Amino acid sequence: MTEIDQVDSIDQEQRIRLVRRGSLGWVHWLVVFLSLILTFGAWYISSEQAVQKNEEKFLRQVEQVIGLVEERMHLYENALWSGVAFIDANGGGTNYTQWLSYANSLRIDQVYPGINGIGVIYNVQPPELTSYLSRERVLRSDYKLHPEHKENEYWPITYIEPLSSNARAVGLDVAYENNRYTTIKKARDSGIAQMTGPITLVQDAQKTPGFLLYTPFYQAGDRPKTIEERRAKITGVTYAPFIMSKLMLGTLASESRQIRIRISDEDTLLYADNDQKDGMKNIRDSSPLFSKKVNVELYGRTWLFGLETSLSFRDSTSNNQPYWILIGGLIIDSLLLGLFVFLTRANRSALAYADQMTLALKEKSKHLVKSNHDLEQFSYVASHDLKAPLNSINQVISWIEEDCHHLLPEKSKEHIGMLKNRSQRMMKLLKDLLEYSQVRRFEYLNEPVSLQKMTLDILFLHGADKNFSCEVPDIEIKLPHTPLEIVLRNLISNTIKHHDKKTGVITISYQEQEAGHLLRFEDDGPGIPDNLHHKALEMFQTLKPRDKVEGSGMGLAMVKKIIEHHGGTFQIETGRTVGTCCVIFWPFE
Repeated sequence: MTEIDQVDSIDQEQRIRLVRRGSLGWVHWLVVFLSLILTFGAWYISSEQAVQKNEEKFLRQVEQVIGLVEERMHLYENALWSGVAFIDANGGGTNYTQWLSYANSLRIDQVYPGINGIGVIYNVQPPELTSYLSRERVLRSDYKLHPEHKENEYWPITYIEPLSSNARAVGLDVAYENNRYTTIKKARDSGIAQMTGPITLVQDAQKTPGFLLYTPFYQAGDRPKTIEERRAKITGVTYAPFIMSKLMLGTLASESRQIRIRISDEDTLLYADNDQKDGMKNIRDSSPLFSKKVNVELYGRTWLFGLETSLSFRDSTSNNQPYWILIGGLIIDSLLLGLFVFLTRANRSALAYADQMTLALKEKSKHLVKSNHDLEQFSYVASHDLKAPLNSINQVISWIEEDCHHLLPEKSKEHIGMLKNRSQRMMKLLKDLLEYSQVRRFEYLNEPVSLQKMTLDILFLHGADKNFSCEVPDIEIKLPHTPLEIVLRNLISNTIKHHDKKTGVITISYQEQEAGHLLRFEDDGPGIPDNLHHKALEMFQTLKPRDKVEGSGMGLAMVKKIIEHHGGTFQIETGRTVGTCCVIFWPFE
């Protein structure tokens, strides 16, 4: 294939690539599709993480709300048990003055917010009723039991503090009503705190849901182990009345939480957040983000907590990050698609220009190939045809020197010698120029070459085999014979011509590498300064005056051209103080 045919083939391949780039390929669509998948995937994962984070926050608040209610109820229970301990410490009983003093010491309003009071209910059997009333009327002459009922025992509220808000409950016999009565008997029989079902406290003017909490105490601080013993030794209970709305206000104010609460006992609603309260910030969300129902066991009752997020929760957990991710991703995808479209249109616009440039390049390549061919042909013809007149000039100089040697003065003899020397150098230059022009005219195949034999033969032909020794490995390598011989001949010739002594040592080392042959050609001559390496590789350049050195200045330039023509590299090693080292890399072909 000629160089022009190669140019045509390259142009055709470039045109095919440009045509393919003229439209969006499957790779572009795949990139856009994958980018969209990543965008929506990132948006979905971010959204799920936000939902999960918000749900965890909601569950934490649910646990906190229920935990605070349970904690507050346990606090009230402890207050009642401390009342039991107070009564036991007084020998199993107390009077109005003592209980008043005890209740005041508790600082109920400050320590127990949400509780409506703390009191004592005694168990009075019918035979004991008269003595019970007489004892209590010593300090309270108007004390009496109410209302009447048909049970065979009495459970009157004897003391309750603070009295001002609970006056209507004093003397109330809780045995009159089944809910209160059943629960107080459960506390008596179990020996533990018990809570009534929903009731309306007599002291609550609003008639809102409430309940009572009982803790039993027995004769002389006794702690009976069986139900029969507990029934026989019961003395009474300490109790606390609760209004549910007041309890929740003291436990968890609506303004301090972001979830809404609804509490039920069986089918009775005990408490629900009310949006109509002044200053209410916990506004109901018509479509709550999260909701949950939890059954909580409290002192023999089961409260159903219905909890849901409010608008304040929605506002505090609103997270626009997933939407920004989605919007940003879609913008990037759009820009990416726009970039592909822009590049495609740019490629289409470049097709016409590429066609024009291809034609121009093709014409220039043809002219360049022809110019190179003509130049090489001219160099060959010029160097070949100039040899004949130059040989004639040398012959004439020889005749003049033979015929007139004894007649010419010394100065003329010197001039004739100079003319003869320069004619010979001109002949050498023409010979080297001829070889240089033929480097690319022929292609040589690889063949087995004995590196040692070729080197020693060249050294012998130069007549320097006795004065110069050569250390070269006895190996056989596959390289083009003639180009390698020209390279070694020029390197050996340069070493002999430029050596500063009549004797010298040439060392050639070989290493087979993964991609080719590595040759190192070293001598012990004067060397070439590092700053003159580039000059030494140029044509017609010598490092000494031309009259003092034999040569055309083309030796190393020819070596470099031959090696590079075969795809290799040639360089002079730097940093040496003695001698010259030429490094040759000749690739496998």
